[in-house]
Amino acid sequence: MGAVGLIANPAAGRDIRRLVAHASVVSTNEKVRIVRRLLLALDAAGAGHVAYMPDTSHLVTRAARDQGLRLRLEPLDGAFLGVASDTTVAARRMAEEGAACLVSLGGDGTNRAIALGTTAVPLIPLSTGTNNVFPSARESTLAGLAAAAIATGRVDADAVAPRSKLIEVGLPGGDEVALIDVAVLEGSIVGSRAIWDPAVLREIVLTRADPAAVGLAAIGGAVTSIGPDDDAGLHVRIGGGAARRVRVPLAPGLVRAVSIGAVRRLDVAAIVPVTGPALLAFDGEREVVLADGQSAQLRLTRRGPPVVDVDACLRAAREAGFLTE
Repeated sequence: MGAVGLIANPAAGRDIRRLVAHASVVSTNEKVRIVRRLLLALDAAGAGHVAYMPDTSHLVTRAARDQGLRLRLEPLDGAFLGVASDTTVAARRMAEEGAACLVSLGGDGTNRAIALGTTAVPLIPLSTGTNNVFPSARESTLAGLAAAAIATGRVDADAVAPRSKLIEVGLPGGDEVALIDVAVLEGSIVGSRAIWDPAVLREIVLTRADPAAVGLAAIGGAVTSIGPDDDAGLHVRIGGGAARRVRVPLAPGLVRAVSIGAVRRLDVAAIVPVTGPALLAFDGEREVVLADGQSAQLRLTRRGPPVVDVDACLRAAREAGFLTE
């Protein structure tokens, strides 16, 4: 029986889009309740061991308090200081220690940090952030049952967790990744990280394009649709002489007109070169400054985390007798 790794980001859903747009806040108390339902389901379904990332809000310990859980709940040792790199370190450690499945609470940024740590372990991403495309708004009770079915070996993760797409970013100072989008922006100041002004956009590389998304994936979605299972991505240039104007929800309640120029469908393994000066944003957050003359290469791959299809997993669990007392 393998462990379930739990990474809950207490800061998810609290960025500047609460000020410049109308995004909701997922409170600490609500995150505790989400984690509690997850733990209760894991416990009831026979998961024996949960390894979790400690956090400054003590989400997991508060969720487990007075619940009479039988499973072994074990924090990762070491210093966790409430920074993004905690998530990367935790994911890497869980993979090294043989976790059978990871469950995350957070947004696209949280899951990107997990992908920087490991893409080897099946992942169930639960949405508690903003503009989320990668994680889903899934009831955590069901996520707990699915994770337990995989951790106990009753369901083969390879059969229910297809590989996600990934944009691998080759940079002068080391590689980065993005799960949904890499945006090339004007400017040289990271600032508040989140993107809400289309005037600063130059081009975008997307793993998904969806008119029903909120954020940069909606820009591509105003032209075409590319889903998570499609072996393709999209390269969108902003502006230009042949630009068309589209109406896009860049953040909750924030609908803006964006001028789209050339649009090119990308095959897996396609490379998009970028030359500075520019600012690169990964999954909606400004991260890296490219100086004048520096370059980066954006490669679309199928080397992202295996993402568990919870519905398919629970159907397989039923057929395996896992849901029968």
